[in-house]
Amino acid sequence: MTPASPAPVVCAGEILIDLIAPPGETLATASEFAIREGGAPMNAAVALARLGVPVRFCGVIGADGFGARLRAVLEREGVDASALRATASEPTSIAYAWRDSRGDGQFQLVRLADRLLAGIDIDRADVTNASALLVGSVALAAKPSNAATVAAVARASAAGVPVVFDVNARPSLWPDRDALRRAAEPILLRTSVLKVSMDDARFLWESLSPEAVLGICKPYPISLIVITDGARGVAVGDPATGEIRRYPVFPVEAVDPTGAGDAFTAALLCRLLASGWLEPDDEDVRFAMAAGALATTRQGALAALPTRDELERYLAEQS
Repeated sequence: MTPASPAPVVCAGEILIDLIAPPGETLATASEFAIREGGAPMNAAVALARLGVPVRFCGVIGADGFGARLRAVLEREGVDASALRATASEPTSIAYAWRDSRGDGQFQLVRLADRLLAGIDIDRADVTNASALLVGSVALAAKPSNAATVAAVARASAAGVPVVFDVNARPSLWPDRDALRRAAEPILLRTSVLKVSMDDARFLWESLSPEAVLGICKPYPISLIVITDGARGVAVGDPATGEIRRYPVFPVEAVDPTGAGDAFTAALLCRLLASGWLEPDDEDVRFAMAAGALATTRQGALAALPTRDELERYLAEQS
């Protein structure tokens, strides 16, 4: 008798085309842009697949060439695209990306097909039978994708499926931080693992430190908070105890930070699944940080997402 396949992680949300300015250029100065596939949930889905984790992607693309390109990438990478819907109502979504003076990624989204995520897509994704559900905040910034995301999280949580919330607080998508707070509240009330950058925390909660983030999140049922801060390192916190562990980044020659946070989240989720959702130890965090570091070494979110063998080889070289 053939054993049943492990339940997939479901990644739900935006899927789009990144138009990336060359290093040192911005939207005001760039004369050309690199075309790359992206969207945080899609990046995480591909990162998980490269680490050998079964994964299903749930989202909406346009019935156009860019949409066909995105579907082909998912299928080539071994991601289950059965919950990816093509629509003739809107073209595929676009994001412009560049690096600021600190080297951090900046984005300007033109949301089109991705915001049409709806209940029929959540039905097809079968989130109640997933090993985890990963969502972000971009899908919360428009209708009907906001309601679909909240519904997916509610279903998963009710079925005992861990929810991973990767906050991507794009200020250009929100009239003010209160709007993001209201949209994020029903997700935070059902989140098991929260991943947030310090930039996200500053916009969402006006938090200036990991300690402040843990304090704000203490009323929620979050078991693990991971706070990234670009080249300045990572903090891993337990909201129940207030304990924080800090880790310096791996030294790499960074080319493009797009997708680094998604690689980090996927690698950490890979380790959490393998351990049965135990609190991550130092090796788990190093594994995730190495994935994030390697993801910056080529332009485009997907190009440098590492396989498990590449990650383990890199970590062996570092030690």
